[in-house]
Order: sequence, then structure tokens, then C-alpha cells
Amino acid sequence: MAKRLGIFVSSDQHLDKVIKLCAAARSKGDVDVTIFFSHLGTKLTKDPRFGELEGMATMSLCSVGFESHGLKPPVQGIAESDFATQARNGELIEDEDRYIVF
Repeated sequence: MAKRLGIFVSSDQHLDKVIKLCAAARSKGDVDVTIFFSHLGTKLTKDPRFGELEGMATMSLCSVGFESHGLKPPVQGIAESDFATQARNGELIEDEDRYIVF
């Protein structure tokens, strides 16, 4: 059974670290990663490197935080159903073996 890592991203400063962490988890082969972007973290969706996360993690984001920064869909790697509320973050906390906050 794969280990589960949850990552909560509320800062727009650490995309490089999130990408490296997801790559390291993928190289282990037995770690499933889930990321929830909120508040300033939603601004990372416009970073050219954001697309590197696609396929490395299951991703969702806070639709309220996203819209509050004037951002508009579509977002690479984020399905329409993955524009969510903070309840998704609560599920992440409960469901994952480990939880990291940026």
C-alpha cells in the first residue's frame, strides 16, 4: 500500500520546493501526493513551472482564493471539479499519512 503525502500551499514563494518534493516522492515509487493550493498559493497556477506538477500529484485549489486574486480557469493539471472549498483541505488532513504546509 502506497504512503500518502498531503501538501498544503498557501504561499506563492515555494513552487520550486513543492516540485522537488513531488519529484522525490515520485522517485520513491510508493508515495501518492495530493496538493491543495489556497490563498496566495493559488497565484502559483500562473507560474510557467506550475505545469511540471501535472502527473506528479493529485491537485486541487480553493476556488474562493483563486477568484479573489483575479485568476481565471483553465489551469493546467486542475480539473473543473478540483476547484473546491476549504473542506477539501480538511479531507486532505484526515486522509494523508503525512501533511506538509508551505
